[in-house]
Amino acid sequence: MNWTGKDMDTYLLQKEYIDTLVVPLVKIETKIDNMKTSASSTEFIMHLASLIETQFKGRMMFAPPFSYTTTTDSLHMAQTTLREFSDTSFKHVFFLTTDHAWTSIELPGQVIWMPSIPLENMEASLRQSILEDQLRQVLPKFTEQWSKQ
Repeated sequence: MNWTGKDMDTYLLQKEYIDTLVVPLVKIETKIDNMKTSASSTEFIMHLASLIETQFKGRMMFAPPFSYTTTTDSLHMAQTTLREFSDTSFKHVFFLTTDHAWTSIELPGQVIWMPSIPLENMEASLRQSILEDQLRQVLPKFTEQWSKQ
C-alpha cells in the first residue's frame, strides 16, 4: 500500500492487518559529478520499493521517499523527524536505503541497506530479474522481524 488517499482509506479500515511501515531514504546529490549516481540510486531504491509493495500489499504501507542532501544532519533527522514514525500504530518500521551511512545511525526501526545497482540501461526483463534477486535478499529481513511478534 502506498501513501495515497485511496490506500490510506484501506489502511484506516484494516490497520490491524497492516502492521509494517517502510520508509525509503533517498540521498540527493547536488554536485554535478555525483548527480547521475544519486539519480541512479534513487531509481533503484524506488523500483525495489515498488516490487516489495506489490508483494506485500495488505501487510505493508510505504511512506513517500524521505529525501535529504549531503549537508543534511542525518543524526538530527534520525532523532527528530524519523523518530516520529515509531509513534505510529505500525508495529514494524523499516528504512530502505542505498546509503550505507544509515547503518551506523540509530533509528526507531530496522535499516535495510542495499547496494545500488544501475538499472537505467538494462532491458526490462534483466532489470526485473535483478530486482527479484534483490527482493529475495530483503525478504528474510522482513520475515525475521515479523516472527518476533
